Amino acid sequence: MSALLAQVAGFLVALWAAPHLGALWHMLFPALARPTWDSQSWFVLLGEHLLLSLGAALIAAVLGLSAGILATRGAGRALRPLLDAVFAFAQAIPPVAVIALALPLLGFGAAPTLLALVLYAALPVMRSAVAGLDAVPPAVLDAARGTGMGRAGILARVELPLALPVIQAGLRVAVVLSIATTAVGAVAGASCLGTPIVVGLANGNTAWVLQGAIFTAWLALIADRALRLGLRRGATA
Repeated sequence: MSALLAQVAGFLVALWAAPHLGALWHMLFPALARPTWDSQSWFVLLGEHLLLSLGAALIAAVLGLSAGILATRGAGRALRPLLDAVFAFAQAIPPVAVIALALPLLGFGAAPTLLALVLYAALPVMRSAVAGLDAVPPAVLDAARGTGMGRAGILARVELPLALPVIQAGLRVAVVLSIATTAVGAVAGASCLGTPIVVGLANGNTAWVLQGAIFTAWLALIADRALRLGLRRGATA
């Protein structure tokens, strides 16, 4: 836990210090007139990045969990191959392509990015939900029915709690994927940690690209470590 807190503190300090490290970036990129990103606050970009990525992960979690529950119910089992194929196809489409296709309909900004992230992150949630629910022992389900519980009660009070560790693993993957991929949204004008990357590419400023890439990757690593720690603590509680 202390290592995670130190990493978070280091990340926040780095965000604060980034605009004040002009001498360092000038030394690393002497050919650039403005190697330090200072067009927008890094903290504003961080907040918008988290809002977009976590919002997409939440929507993906709802869709994936709903599909997983449907695919493990009686009549819905026949739809499992179709649901898995649809979700797998959605993830296979590159987020940049989804954004490009959605731009004419949704316009520039967060909307096409949100769509791309949801499509990209829903598959691991759906598959983990199916795996977790399928792993519930039939004897436990029979015992629950023997107590007079209905289908909804068994799902809410027996199946989902027992499947939760597996579902949480899928949610962790979805959140990390969403955070790491949100930077692509800057192509559509979404404000995020990827903004310096896209602006840097457009202006031939490799320093801005590097700064945006470092903070995006660092944030994804922090999220992965935090979620792993949280799941580990939950499993031992």
